[in-house]
Amino acid sequence: MTSTQQTTHEAPTAGDGSLNVRPMQGLIGMALGFILAGIVVTVFRLWTGGIEWNGSASDWKALLGLGGGKLMYVSIFGALLGLLVVINGVAGFRRHGFLSALAQLPVGYAIGAAVTMLIRMAFGLTPYSEGPVATFGVIAGYYFFVRGLGGWANWWWYMKGAATPEHEDHSNHGARRGWRDYLIFNTDHKVIGLQYLVSVFFFMLIGGALAESVRAELANPELQYFADGSAYNQAMSLHGVIMLFLFIIPVFSGLANYVVPIMLGAPDMAYPRLNALSFWTFIFGGAIFLASIPLGTFEAGWTNYATLSSTNGPSEIGVGQLMWLLGIQFIGASSIMTAINFVVTIVAMRAPGMTMWRMPLFVWGSLTQSLLIVFGTPFVAGSQFMVLFDLVMGTRFFQSAFGGDPIAYQHIFWFYSHPAVYIMILPGFGLISDVLTTHARKPIFGYRALAISTLGIGFLGFTVWAHHMFTSGMAEWLRLPMMLLTMLIAVPTGIKVLGWSATLWKAKIHMTVPMMWTLGFLFTFTCGGLTGVMLASVPFDIHVQDTYFVVAHFHYVLFGGSVLTVFAGVYHWFPKMTGRMYDEKLGRLHFWLMFIGMNVTFFPMHWLGTLGMPRRIADYQELAANYPSVHGWNIVITLGALIQGVSYAVFLYNMVTSWRRGPIAPANPWRSRTLEWLVSSPPPLFNFHDTPKVVGAPYDYGVPGSVHALLKGDPGYDEALPGAIPETTTAH
Repeated sequence: MTSTQQTTHEAPTAGDGSLNVRPMQGLIGMALGFILAGIVVTVFRLWTGGIEWNGSASDWKALLGLGGGKLMYVSIFGALLGLLVVINGVAGFRRHGFLSALAQLPVGYAIGAAVTMLIRMAFGLTPYSEGPVATFGVIAGYYFFVRGLGGWANWWWYMKGAATPEHEDHSNHGARRGWRDYLIFNTDHKVIGLQYLVSVFFFMLIGGALAESVRAELANPELQYFADGSAYNQAMSLHGVIMLFLFIIPVFSGLANYVVPIMLGAPDMAYPRLNALSFWTFIFGGAIFLASIPLGTFEAGWTNYATLSSTNGPSEIGVGQLMWLLGIQFIGASSIMTAINFVVTIVAMRAPGMTMWRMPLFVWGSLTQSLLIVFGTPFVAGSQFMVLFDLVMGTRFFQSAFGGDPIAYQHIFWFYSHPAVYIMILPGFGLISDVLTTHARKPIFGYRALAISTLGIGFLGFTVWAHHMFTSGMAEWLRLPMMLLTMLIAVPTGIKVLGWSATLWKAKIHMTVPMMWTLGFLFTFTCGGLTGVMLASVPFDIHVQDTYFVVAHFHYVLFGGSVLTVFAGVYHWFPKMTGRMYDEKLGRLHFWLMFIGMNVTFFPMHWLGTLGMPRRIADYQELAANYPSVHGWNIVITLGALIQGVSYAVFLYNMVTSWRRGPIAPANPWRSRTLEWLVSSPPPLFNFHDTPKVVGAPYDYGVPGSVHALLKGDPGYDEALPGAIPETTTAH
């Protein structure tokens, strides 16, 4: 057994940013900020011809920000300028933090919009055009948003090659100031990991609510809750975008940010400031998606297919569609920054003795995911840039009448978006391996085969994109190779299922909450994998294309696969991240409600799909008339969705209450062997007081005398790997 290091907490120093409330200054500042924003926006509307001033009561009402939907929306941001005064008086304007970022955001948007209009005037164009003005306004708003956080504080010094204003050893990056650490440009990878997790579960709540509204609509034929098919499509599109780009992909960034550096024996991520920038860029991109709700959201689906998304023309920009295009670019940039950081960290910052074949499989999954993001995300960014140019600049990349090719969009989009399926699940594969071997108390079966199969899935993921396009009108000769390659990718996936199943054989299984989620994943993901092989067959795929059979397969893979692994990881690492234990009974209740609700929701969709029920359609009255069972199954599916909603409420309640007042967690409640469990819960500021030395495999449970890593003070630490590292501490 190795010793457990204890966390040390330093008392906050003077000037630590503690609250000093100034109520009167705050009220005055809020009122002035609100009025100022109203005046600025009104002048802007006068300039652009949005209103004609004649001194009437309605004009004065607009001036005060009390009229006009967009004017009110922007004026609220102006009030944030005054809200800063509440904190430390006027000095609040000079402090970096979330409020400062929110206050500077509309300032940046106004500057970007004004500069764009001046440039258009200089070229003899109409000053205001919604597409260009909104695009460059959002970009400038992003710059000022990060500026308000302090994200650009030292970059200019770096570019000049000069010494930074303060010693750049990141010793203050986790200031231990409580909840305020999460509202600043904090570079501690553990804080960033928790920032990601809290944010993505908030986005999941919104995406889940939209899914519930969709299922309520589909419980019966005809329209009940949505005004028309357009409103239904907007809810469906926003649900898909939120769950894919704001939950499933970034949730693994949260888990990996917290545990991967500790698993490697590293003090932090390779690029701490880039790590913080990637998180706040993600938040900005997510906010753009949500901002489309009051402005009129997008309705082209989460795939944003051209020409459906690119034919409005340069003079009639759909604001919601523009929000999709801008939001996805910021989310993609955030993903690339995170991926580069993980690749460098995993390759260059492993502890002495941590060879590639001693890395935990969650690290292998994170590495492969990061490589897929780095190589694949530029393709989806390129496709959306072309749609943006079609909308804003009048190009015709995807309009066949002007020489464009709409099928090209699908090729470019799916070249990223099929690997994206593995981006969403490969870290989960590694996570499941870690959880399963820990709670089964048995070495993982076929460690190297599982690691190599992870890389194999990542490679093959780039070769099967066109199986999404069997009915698109693409070249027919491409169907056969894509069918065979899609079936081939089941081989490395099958290796994983075999390895997990063999690990469970004659194991000493501890039926903990994380283990329950792991076993549930094995069932649901296997179901999704089997239907995936069916859809790889061209004749069957043509029969069920764009039906609920595809919806069922998609959700069994991504919900029954990715989401269940996420919950396994959250319950597994919750004690490490919070220092508290969760309520075991609520955890089990959450599992059974989610597992039952998920299968009740998605399994009947296979049957509906074979009957021909189309996806993305709000009314199925004609189909229900021909097949009466369709109506009954849709009621059952909606009830299953409601059960899932209840289960998520149980989860949130368990997490919040346990984090606040749950029992104190021991350093290693699962008796795990990987490095994150050899330090205190939560870990110290820089993870380890002294550099650990890795001397064995991570999963040798039950092997006499086996040790994965040694910490300072453990027998044999000084003799292990002599000369591999200088005898210096990693704590700053």
